[in-house]
Amino acid sequence: MIELGVNIDHVATLRQARRTWEPDPVWAAVEAHLGGADGITVHLREDRRHIQDEDVRRLRDLTQIKLNLEMAATDEMVGIACGIKPEMAMFVPEGRHEVTTEGGLDIVSQESRLKDAVSRLADAGIIVSVFIDAEPAQVEAAARIGAKVCEIHTGPYAHAFHAAGRDAESPAVLAEIDKIARAGEAIRGLGLRFNAGHALNYYNVQPIARLPGIRELHIGHSIVSRSVFSGMREAVREMKRLMREGAALGRQA
Repeated sequence: MIELGVNIDHVATLRQARRTWEPDPVWAAVEAHLGGADGITVHLREDRRHIQDEDVRRLRDLTQIKLNLEMAATDEMVGIACGIKPEMAMFVPEGRHEVTTEGGLDIVSQESRLKDAVSRLADAGIIVSVFIDAEPAQVEAAARIGAKVCEIHTGPYAHAFHAAGRDAESPAVLAEIDKIARAGEAIRGLGLRFNAGHALNYYNVQPIARLPGIRELHIGHSIVSRSVFSGMREAVREMKRLMREGAALGRQA
């Protein structure tokens, strides 16, 4: 059954706006879990703009839910992950001046370095995921470096969906869905787990949720935004309902 990983980075963004102690990301993780989340995702960035080291330690110690740690493939971050031991660590590209992650990780250009980082995490018993664009070369490179999970970047699809006025059947949207579907088929063909995420929301999630073999979606900003008005538990519950409906439609197709 399709699973939902809730990214709570922007709960920490709100807290850091005042450099205070609330809202607490750990509390948000518990509320998300109670709402039906299957996992919690946080991105410990080099500049510590939202999630802090102590947040990750407290999430590991105080919650009873799968933890996915997003991070750059640096010695510092690999060391932190090996110490904290999240269930999954996901390598993502990272830039100091970006507002959010702007594209998938280019594995092809740095296979040797990434293979070593993957090996270190695997030796610590951590499942390694990579956040990549829907490109066959990147999928094949992910398998070569030893990653067990590929999360396909859904940003281009989400932007096409918005530009088309939320028309899920527009040619541009269908073309992006087809790219993700073909990447997913390649991922599964290599024996890897097929996940997806980035810029998914309550309007565009179902066409992705119904793709064959998709295991997990990681969604953050949209859920945190909705939770401002409805509460985290209800925001997660509604997203999970939409995902399951979409997955059921995919099985019927």
